[in-house]
Order: sequence, then C-alpha cells, then structure tokens
Amino acid sequence: MTIAIRADAPVPAPRRGPAMLVAGLAALLGVVAVVSIGIGPFGIAPGRVGAILLDTLLGGTAPADRAVDTAVLLGIRLPRIALGIAVGAVLALAGAVMQGLFRNPLADPGVLGVSSGAAVGAVGMIVLGERLPDLVPRLLVPWLQPTAAFLAGLAATAFVYAVARRGGAARPTTMLLAGIAVNAMAGAATGFFTFMSGESQLRMITFWTMGSLGHGSWGAMLPALLPLALSPVLLFPLARRLDVLLLGEREAGHLGVDPERVRRRAGAGVALGVGAAVALTGVIGFVGIVAPHVVRLLIGPAHRALLPAAALGGAILLLLADIAARMALAPAELPIGLVTALVGGPFFLWLLLRRGPRAC
Repeated sequence: MTIAIRADAPVPAPRRGPAMLVAGLAALLGVVAVVSIGIGPFGIAPGRVGAILLDTLLGGTAPADRAVDTAVLLGIRLPRIALGIAVGAVLALAGAVMQGLFRNPLADPGVLGVSSGAAVGAVGMIVLGERLPDLVPRLLVPWLQPTAAFLAGLAATAFVYAVARRGGAARPTTMLLAGIAVNAMAGAATGFFTFMSGESQLRMITFWTMGSLGHGSWGAMLPALLPLALSPVLLFPLARRLDVLLLGEREAGHLGVDPERVRRRAGAGVALGVGAAVALTGVIGFVGIVAPHVVRLLIGPAHRALLPAAALGGAILLLLADIAARMALAPAELPIGLVTALVGGPFFLWLLLRRGPRAC
C-alpha cells in the first residue's frame, strides 16, 4: 500500500484526546482483569477477589473460609491474567509497529515469520525433547521449550532480514515476500514434526498450535520475562520515526530518519516480543491486526499515542477472548486461538474489502 502525503504535510496528529483514551483503556483493562480473575468453573466473587488481594498486599494470612479461593486466585488466575496482559500487549504493539513500518494496516507480527518460526522450535522440542532431560540439568528442563521457540523465532526473523538485504537496503516488499516463504517452510517443518509425534505428543502439539493461556504460571513465565520486557523498550521509542516514515522513505531520509535502522530495530523488537509470547502461549492470531486498527480508528495514526493505546487494547482483547474461551463450553476450555480467529478472520476480510485495491 502507498500512502500519498505531500512532503510538506505535517505529521498526522491524534484525532481526539489521546491521554484521555489511553487512561480510559487502562481503566477498562483493570475492570476486565478483575472480571476475568473471578470467572471460571470455580467462580470467585469480586468482593472476595479484592479481599484476597488486599490480604496478600498487606502480608496477612487468609482466613480458613478463603483458603481455597486464595490458592486458586494466586496460583492459577493471577498468573493467567498476567500472561494474557503481557502477551496481548506485546502482540498488539508489534502489530502496530509492523503496520506503521510497512504502511499497511493488514500487516501483523507474523509477516516476518516470527510466529511460525517459534512454532517450529516449540513443536520440535515437544517431539525431540524427551531425550534431552538426561543431557541437561534438571533446573533447565522447564526452560527448554520456551528457549527453543524464542531462538527459532529470532532465527526466522534474521533469515528474512538477510534475504531481503541481499540487494543492499532491506525493502519492505522484499521482507514481506521473504516472510511468506519462511512461513511456508516453517509450516512444512511443523507438519513434519507433527507426523513424527506420538499420541501424547500429538495432543500437546494440537492444543499448543491453537494457543492457550491455560498453562500460565509464574515459573513458566520466568524464561520469557527478559525478552517480553525488552520488546517495548525497543519499540516504543520508534513512534516519532514511524510517523516520519508515513511521508515516504525518501522524505524520511531528508528529515534525518534512516529507514534501514528503523527496520532493524523494529525487527529485533518484534522478534523478541512475539517469539517469547508464542513460546509461552502457542500461536494466537489476529490480535496484532484487530487491536491496532480499532485503536487507530479512535485515536488517529500518530504513533506516539497509538503504540501505548494499541498495547492496552491488545491486552483487553486477549483477556476478553480468554473469558469467552473459558465460558463457551464450561467446564471445558476452548483454545484461545480459535476465539481470536473467529473474531479476527471476519474483521480481516471486512478490512480487506473496505480498503479494496489500497490494501496492497
């Protein structure tokens, strides 16, 4: 897609009170988080949620009548909510950056092959990892699958960038085409590992590739905390430069912005965040498309407000999808990837039809 903007045109400004919208999204996220904590096969009333959290913050001991609620909330629900907020925020932030970088609202974190590459690493570890516990220290065993997924996602991104840069500077169109090729090869590798898997491994692979927050725990999140934290550190400072890139790469160069450096930093930030997210929850699609675009309709294209608002919107969207996944067939739980695909697929088609030829 090409955006025709005169070189002397000002950088787009937010349409309406960005600070108010970000504050409203933050408040909404808090409400959704509290509701999500209490919803499930084992319900916890909002008043009891507040009392348990207050007891925990004050260092008190939970009364006997709240012992089970406390164990469920602190050991299961809170890690799940924290995981949903972190993963939803990173996926939406990465999507907003990718859309600004490629100047295409149909771009998402998967365009660089990060998600599919991370899937290969995780599925490969599920199939081949049974032999590794005897070769590595016991303390490192929980880190094997997240580490494999994260490193495979980084490798896929590095490969896409290397292929796109063969002719000099990496062009967005070449990166998109290289990402399509990497996604196809990663899909073939994932299919091969699936074919080689046993019955128990096949069940793990099936549920993992559809995405879930059900395996969230404080210990499981530990290996991914650093990349999840580094990703926003790399991506948020790109806001002003992404605004300038809307004018075109040549105009951005005249204004002192190096598109090549922006692409490198954006690619690294997206690979870190999305690779870690996929390693923790499996493949969850469409959050990186839906949340940034909805926020952009409300706040405008200026990335200084768009990036934090998109991150909050992504966290809200993933928590709402998790609530739907838990309640649709309770006490059974749907994979969250099915819910996001059910919402995101029609939204993607609507966006494609609405934009017509301008989508490409």
